[in-house]
Amino acid sequence: MQFAVQLPVDKVGLGDEFASSQGITDCANHVEGTGFNACFVTDHPVPEDKWLATGGHHSFDPFVALTLAASCTTRIKLMTNIVVLPYRNPFLVAKSATSLDVISNGRLILGTGAGYLKGEFEALGIDMEDRGQRMEDAYKAIKLAWSGDSFSYQGTHFNAPGNTVLPTPIQKPHPPIWVGGNSKAAMRRAAQYCDGWLPMPVPKKLSSRLKTSALADMKSLKLAIETIRHLETQFDRIKPLDICMIPFGMDMRSDMNWNSSSLVEQIRQMRELGVTWINVTLPSDSKQLYFDAVSWFDEEVINKV
Repeated sequence: MQFAVQLPVDKVGLGDEFASSQGITDCANHVEGTGFNACFVTDHPVPEDKWLATGGHHSFDPFVALTLAASCTTRIKLMTNIVVLPYRNPFLVAKSATSLDVISNGRLILGTGAGYLKGEFEALGIDMEDRGQRMEDAYKAIKLAWSGDSFSYQGTHFNAPGNTVLPTPIQKPHPPIWVGGNSKAAMRRAAQYCDGWLPMPVPKKLSSRLKTSALADMKSLKLAIETIRHLETQFDRIKPLDICMIPFGMDMRSDMNWNSSSLVEQIRQMRELGVTWINVTLPSDSKQLYFDAVSWFDEEVINKV
């Protein structure tokens, strides 16, 4: 089992505490000094006010934030969790991802997602209704760009008539691509195009708002993993997908009143089901609180799983 933790670059309201070169490097350095295997950042280039007013958040550009984290670390993986592929031309994503993989000496995990905020799609001039096709075009186009060979590809919204992209990523055949989401389409894309799957706990009452399927307990996770293993056989996968999951029923953003024994037991159960990664977002009302939470999770959970 491996573990990833969010870098709190969403806390832009705290100024230099996190939203600065010093803030990001301090947090990345602290994570690298623990048993965590990766740090991650999310992606919201232009969030709508309505969403922000109901608990939404800002974020740095994921590739910029992770490049800074790469420059001050040597061990931990650097994960986009997630970058919204339909927001961008896939060849620009491929170039940013390659640049980060090279700079970090092969530590990128490219976590991707389809997105769900209509107001953000509209602000970026992207039709939300065809985001699924854009995702599938992107997976094909990014892998072609990463090959280093001349390629041609006709996508729904772009045409590469004969192009070459250099340099190529350090990781071969390419950096791992993961996809987030609980929907049948996300699971199928994971098995067909990707190297990992990022499901997330979603109570039934929130599934329509987040535009993904509910995933509320260990029983539903077991059924979902059985489904994705079946999909792997359909697409003749040789290597099983990595599965990266968030613990159920524990609000780990607000305080540190957590039951470590329950967390450890839950993570062990997830491991038995085939989960290979755990990702968490920890309290970050201050830098010291974030440091304390990361250290606590390392000592009380990672060291005991």
